Amino acid sequence: MLAGVNVALGVTGSIAAVKVVELAHELRRRGASVRAVMTDGARNIVHPWAVEFATDEPVVTEITGAVEHVELCGRDGWADVLLVAPATANTVGKVAAAVDDSPVTTTATTALGADVPVVVAPAMHEPMYDHPGVLDAIERVESWGVEFVGPRIEEGKAKIATEDAIALAVARATAPDDLAGERVVVTSGATSEPVDPIRVLTNRSSGRTGRAVARACYVLGADVTLVHDGGEVPYAEVEQVETATEMREAVLDRVEAGRADALVSAAAIADYAVEAADEKIRSGQDLTLDLSPTPKLIESVRAESDLPIVGFKAETGGDDAAMVERARETLRRADLAFVVANDASVMGDSETRTLFVRPNSVREYRGSKAELGRRVAEELADELG
Repeated sequence: MLAGVNVALGVTGSIAAVKVVELAHELRRRGASVRAVMTDGARNIVHPWAVEFATDEPVVTEITGAVEHVELCGRDGWADVLLVAPATANTVGKVAAAVDDSPVTTTATTALGADVPVVVAPAMHEPMYDHPGVLDAIERVESWGVEFVGPRIEEGKAKIATEDAIALAVARATAPDDLAGERVVVTSGATSEPVDPIRVLTNRSSGRTGRAVARACYVLGADVTLVHDGGEVPYAEVEQVETATEMREAVLDRVEAGRADALVSAAAIADYAVEAADEKIRSGQDLTLDLSPTPKLIESVRAESDLPIVGFKAETGGDDAAMVERARETLRRADLAFVVANDASVMGDSETRTLFVRPNSVREYRGSKAELGRRVAEELADELG
């Protein structure tokens, strides 16, 4: 996600600075190179040696005749992005006012003047975060194109965002904005059809691929809605659903309201449902379930809109020719942009093998589901572009 990205990491005097070592490690694990700049306040909380260990680079603790701020974030500087994490109320206000009295604020002013992307992850006590002047400063800096990663409000504190949320914001700030302004709806994971108040019919889909697609679309600039049976995520607005009918209705609501420019249908939606019993079915008895087909999501959406749709098709048996044939049947029937076909044996795995099927071409992909998400997002960007 961050392969080849140079991150200048500004660290200020919030107690959340204790997390900067792990944040730097996480950015590097995702492929970034990191060089840190610290305020005096930050140095009182975490030692520069620890940050140097985490980044494997010398730490800037003062601006000298070597003009470190320009070398890092000038027009021909080293950094692709400046990340200020954690950012105190003091620092946010000074960035908004172009006050340069610390290595971090001086580097921020330089980055903004040089059009280097800037990402800010604030951390402070909640009353400070709610101060009208701080909110005005955030609004002003956001109007300059700075990306703020919202804090987690817990225990009376505006705690720094998770490492994943910060890394995603850095990736979005440095990636091509091929999907900027596009509203992408992604379905993900399994649906569950109730048999009784306790039991359900479901499948082995983990939702890993759908979430990877949603993340990748967000990184490329899209506004993403993730429709799944899971929790909140930092990269999308979540519509939580359980059954195939609920998923279909949630997607149709977006489409019919004109709030979708594309659909990626990556969920393993149940093909059949049963009439659920009102009470628990007692065990130890022979039981027959009458299965009824569920409404098809893609066909329902196509009946309402001509927006681009990406379909996923899982098959068993490992026969590529059969997979391609069935994918093309779906492609033609619902007039899809393309279909991602795979053998069902990869359900739940982190690695996958898929075929990108179009009317006149088939391309194979082998690798992680995270990278598959990026490939799908890029192909979708080509369709919308």
